[in-house]
Amino acid sequence: MTLAGRTALVTGASRGIGRAIAQAYAGAGARVVVSGRDEGALDALAAELGPDVHPVVGDLTAPETPAALVAATERRFGALDLLVNNAGVIHPARDLADFAPADWRAVIEINLVAPAMLARAAIPVMRATGPGHIINISSIGGRKGAGGRSAYRASKAALISLTESLAAELVGDGIQVNCLCPGAVDTEGYRELMGSRGRAPLASAISPAEIADVALFLVGPGSSAVTGTAIDAFGAANPLFQG
Repeated sequence: MTLAGRTALVTGASRGIGRAIAQAYAGAGARVVVSGRDEGALDALAAELGPDVHPVVGDLTAPETPAALVAATERRFGALDLLVNNAGVIHPARDLADFAPADWRAVIEINLVAPAMLARAAIPVMRATGPGHIINISSIGGRKGAGGRSAYRASKAALISLTESLAAELVGDGIQVNCLCPGAVDTEGYRELMGSRGRAPLASAISPAEIADVALFLVGPGSSAVTGTAIDAFGAANPLFQG
């Protein structure tokens, strides 16, 4: 499959799933803007992948960042066809009664409001330049609540609903909107989280490249029948297999 002539914006691309998706899209021939907060990591990724990969530092806690990232993509490559809302945060286990209101809202801002505003900024560009794809990265945590994870899981559940709503609004424009719900993925953030809990990472954790393969399918010609869908990508860590 080739993505030659397509332009992508991938947030949270400095490591983990976002980095793997950027690598997959660039490897298929897309022009890619990679965004995140780690300037050094973004520069290294762009140097690795070549001149059609452009790094843009963006802090999604700032309300002006979503529109600025879309504008930077259009300014650099003249289009935006593929938006991957991957950037997100997870918080340490904390009961709602112990959560500072500002901290709770900050999780919602990054995990839900920022993807919505990025989509809002991207939609006019996609409408003008042709069919497009928006992929929101949710989580297995978006499928069910859990003690101590109220902000994270609420935001990821809402992201699934946002995906469905956007797909309904944009189906007439030829813009497909889908959601990916990874389970345990062997990323730096996952290992840090497991370490903070005093636990070893699951041997059944899948690789970021496996999630990137699904993200690649979702922007290819074989995905034309898929929109408004949340795809569970749990691998062997699927709760169905836990006995």
